Amino acid sequence: MKVALGQFVVSREWQENANTCLRLMKEAKAGGADLLVLPEGILARDIADPDIVLKSAQPLDGPFATQLLDASRGSDMTIIMTVHTPDGNGRVWNVLIAIRDGEILTQYRKLHLYDAFSAKESTNVTPGEDVPELVDVAGLKVGLMTCYDVRFPELARRLVLDGADLLVLPAAWVKGPLKEAHWEVLVTARALENTSYVVAVGECGERNIGNSLVVDPLGVAVARAAEGPALVFADIDPARIAHARRILPVLENRRFAKPELNKASA
Repeated sequence: MKVALGQFVVSREWQENANTCLRLMKEAKAGGADLLVLPEGILARDIADPDIVLKSAQPLDGPFATQLLDASRGSDMTIIMTVHTPDGNGRVWNVLIAIRDGEILTQYRKLHLYDAFSAKESTNVTPGEDVPELVDVAGLKVGLMTCYDVRFPELARRLVLDGADLLVLPAAWVKGPLKEAHWEVLVTARALENTSYVVAVGECGERNIGNSLVVDPLGVAVARAAEGPALVFADIDPARIAHARRILPVLENRRFAKPELNKASA
């Protein structure tokens, strides 16, 4: 499988962001990608307006998603991103969607909201209540996570025990003391402890770090971007997954049961 990581600066205008996504889809397809991963919250961003997720939210049949779905028709490339959609009660969901050939394959409402480092995502966002389904891409099983989810190893382990070969992580990782180090350590840990690839794509710009990367099942960063807009390609090798799981059988050696979601805490 060939993956493409589409890192960009999200503007406050949804049409501008849609145009960027359409361009990245075209370039990723031309580069032979089976999977294009885009950042988190790509409808709109304005660091001076914390309520922009409310103002810019669109349903999945709205004009933003519709343009991308229309552009995906006739193609077998899968595109993964997150957008904010109205929850019907004055807040929004942070929804990861996977699309291909004009259809939404699955959607995942972010479980772990970023109420940390003086931020409070839950002010405007309603948490999800379901473990995401796996997505089939080019013969491999893809597990879905969103940004802050990476700090919770239970979700990554659950997805891998459900059968995931790689984990995909759209993000908008906020800058701050040691935050770049946190990002790389956490992404690498989730890959190494689960002997799976992790494809982590961050938004870049004034607030967020960028630094998208792909880490292989033995903790090796095989592709990465810097702090600016980029389209980076990487190969996901099933033989590497099999090799890692043969020489480092942590999934077989584990003594704990499969993690289960505690919906009461959502």
